[in-house]
Amino acid sequence: MELIDDHYCFVCGKKNPIGLKLDFSFDGKTITTEFVPQKEHQGYFNIVHGGIISTLLDEVMVKLAIEMGMPAVTAHMNIRLRKALNVGEKITVQAEILKDTKKILEVYAKAVTEDNVIVADATGKLMKISSEIKTF
Repeated sequence: MELIDDHYCFVCGKKNPIGLKLDFSFDGKTITTEFVPQKEHQGYFNIVHGGIISTLLDEVMVKLAIEMGMPAVTAHMNIRLRKALNVGEKITVQAEILKDTKKILEVYAKAVTEDNVIVADATGKLMKISSEIKTF
C-alpha cells in the first residue's frame, strides 16, 4: 500500500477548501490539536456531530504514529461519546501509544474541554504500513 499526502486531508490538509486545517503539536510521546467547532459541524441544533468528534480522535491517533516514524492506518476503533459538545466550545484532542508490536499500534485518544471534561475518547488498533508517506 502506498500512502500519498496531497494536503487534502479533511482534518489537516491546508489545500482542502472545506477542511478543518488543524495544526498539531508533538512532544515526543503524545500529539495534540485544538478545535473550536462551528455551526457547520453540528448534528442537532448547537450540538457537534459525533462523526466530527470521531474523525478528530482517529486523526490524532494516525498523526501520532506518523510523527513517531511508524506510518499506519486505522484498522479498528472503539469510540465512547461521553458528553455533548456545543458549537463554539473549544476542545483539545490528544493521543498516546499504549502498545507497540511488530505490525500493530494500540493507541488511546481523548477530546477534552477547557474545563478538563472528557467529551469523547477512543482506543484504536492501527496497522503499520511498511512504506513511507509520499508528499506532493
